[in-house]
Amino acid sequence: MSNSESKRMNGAQIILKMLELHGVKHVFGLPGETTIGWYKEWRKHSDIEFVLTRDERTASYAAEAYAKITGRPSVLEAPSPGVTHCTPGMAEAYLSSVPIIYFSSDIPINQDKKHGLTGIDQTKLYDSISKESFVLTNAKEIPFLMRRAFRVATSGRPAPVHIRVPINIYGEEAEINDLYAEPEYSAYPAHRPVADHSKIRAAIEVLLKAKKPVIVCGQGGLISKASDIILELAELLQIPVGTTTPGKGTIAENHPLALRVIGGRGGMEYSNQYVFDADTIFFVGSNTDSAATDHWSLYGDPNSKTFLHLDIAEAHVGNNFPLKVGMVGDARASLEYMVELIKAEHPNLKRPPVDLNPVKKTALDRVFNSNIPMPEGTISPVKLSQALDKILPANAIVTSEPGVSAIYPSALLTIKEPGRRYITNYSMGALGYSVPAAIGASYASDGPVISFTGDGSFGFVIGDMETIKRSNKNVTIILTRNDTFGWIRGEAILLDDVDEPWSTDFGSVDYVKVAEAFGFKTARITTEDEIEAVLSEAIQNPGANFIEIMVPSQDKIVPFVPSWVRAAKAKNLPYFY
Repeated sequence: MSNSESKRMNGAQIILKMLELHGVKHVFGLPGETTIGWYKEWRKHSDIEFVLTRDERTASYAAEAYAKITGRPSVLEAPSPGVTHCTPGMAEAYLSSVPIIYFSSDIPINQDKKHGLTGIDQTKLYDSISKESFVLTNAKEIPFLMRRAFRVATSGRPAPVHIRVPINIYGEEAEINDLYAEPEYSAYPAHRPVADHSKIRAAIEVLLKAKKPVIVCGQGGLISKASDIILELAELLQIPVGTTTPGKGTIAENHPLALRVIGGRGGMEYSNQYVFDADTIFFVGSNTDSAATDHWSLYGDPNSKTFLHLDIAEAHVGNNFPLKVGMVGDARASLEYMVELIKAEHPNLKRPPVDLNPVKKTALDRVFNSNIPMPEGTISPVKLSQALDKILPANAIVTSEPGVSAIYPSALLTIKEPGRRYITNYSMGALGYSVPAAIGASYASDGPVISFTGDGSFGFVIGDMETIKRSNKNVTIILTRNDTFGWIRGEAILLDDVDEPWSTDFGSVDYVKVAEAFGFKTARITTEDEIEAVLSEAIQNPGANFIEIMVPSQDKIVPFVPSWVRAAKAKNLPYFY
C-alpha cells in the first residue's frame, strides 16, 4: 500500500502488517486473555510463526538468543498477568545490546487505578531496561510508533523497545494511509557512523609504536559484524586478538593471532598473562565489565599501559581505564577506515609475524592431559568439552550459562568459523538461560543446537522441554549435574571461607526419567569412554536429545576463574588453569 492510499484496519491487523513489512518471521510468547484479540486476527491474516513457550521468561531469553544469531531484531509478546516474567530476558538484552521489540498486552488504560486484575504500570516497569517504553493509545498511531520502535532498537547501541498494548487497541479501527516500513531498521546495526577521523589516525600511531599490543573484543565486534575487518587489521599489524566470553568467536580461535577468551570467566592462565604483559590494549566493542577484566585487575596497573577504546556507546568509552585515544563509532565502519588509512599511508609496512598456536596448543594439551582425579561418581567437564570440540559440526550453535556449563566450554571449545556460534548470558548472568536460548537459536539456524546447562538452572526451565519436543528442532541438552548451586558454593568456600554452605545444596532428581517423560531421546554418561559416542549419536539425531553427566562442584575441582585459582593454590586444591 502506498503512503497515499487509505485502508480501514483494526489495531491487531495493523501490528501484524507492520511486523511483516519489517521482515519478521517468528514471535516468541505465551497467550493470555489480554491478547486474544491479536491472536484472532493473527490466525486469519498472517503467516508469521508464533513460537509458544511454557513460561514468559523462556520466551524472553529465546527472543534474545534469536536476535543474536539472526542479526535482526526479535519480537516478544506477553499478556498482562505474565508481564513481569519477561524482565530477565529484557534485562540481559538491554545490557548485551540486543534489540527486541516487546509487546505486552494490558487491561484498558487507567483500569489499573480501579484495581483491575493484572493492572500494573508496565511502562514504568520496563523503562529502565529498554531504550524506550511507550503505550499504544490509538490504532491510528501504530505504524508511526512501530517504525520508531524498530528504528530506536537497531540504531546506535542496539537494545530492546517495550510497547504496551491495551486490550481495546486490538479491536479499534482506523483509516491507515502510512502503512510502510523503513527497511534499514529490519537488521542491526542500522547505521554505521565512523569514529572521528583524527582520533582514528591517533590510534594508528599508537598501534604502530606499540611493542606488545593486543586487541580485546567484547561482543560489540559480533554485533557490528566486524569479524572480517578485525582480522584484517590484526593481520596487517600482527596484533593478537583476545575476546571476552560473550565475544567468543569474533575471529576463528584456531587462527595464529587468536588469543581466545580472556578475563575472569573462561580466560586461561596463558591468555590472561599475555594481556597482563601487553603494553597497549585496544578495546573494540567492550564495556570492560567486571567479568571480562577479573574485576578490573586483569591488566595490572592501568597507569603502566596504553589503552585505546572503540565503541558505539559513548558511555562505555574510557569508563574503567584511562585512555590515550577514545573513539565513538561503529566497529566495522571505523576499523574499515583505519585499515584503509594504514594501507594508503604505510604501503610498505612489514611486521614480524606472530603465531600463538603453539602457545595455545601447549596450554590446551596441558589441561586435556592433566588427568586430575575426579571425586567418586563424577566425570571431568574437561573431557566433555574436549570430546565435543572434536566432533562439533561447523554449523552447530552452542548455548551455555554461568556455572560448570559455561566456564569449561568458554575456555576449551574452539570456534573455528567467526560469528555467533557460542552464546552466553554473561551480562546479567542469571540462571535458566541456556535451554531457552537453545529454543531461540533453533529457530534462527538450521544446524544442530547444543545447550550446556546445570541442574541449578535446569530447575527453572523444565516445562519448556515440551516446547523443544513440540518444535521438532535438533536440540541436545547436556545437563552437567552436581546437585548444588555450584557457582555460589564455590564462591562461598573458596573466597569467603564458608565451611559448609547450607544455602546451596538441593536434593537429587532422576532427570533422565523427566526427559523421557517429555519424549526426549536420553542418555546418561557414566564413564569418560562413553562421552564421544553419546555426543555423536545425539547430535546426529534430528530431534530432541538429553544427556546427563555428573560433574564435581566448583569447590572440589576449581575451573578457569582467576580469583578461585589463586584461592585453590593457597588451599592446595586441584584446579585447571
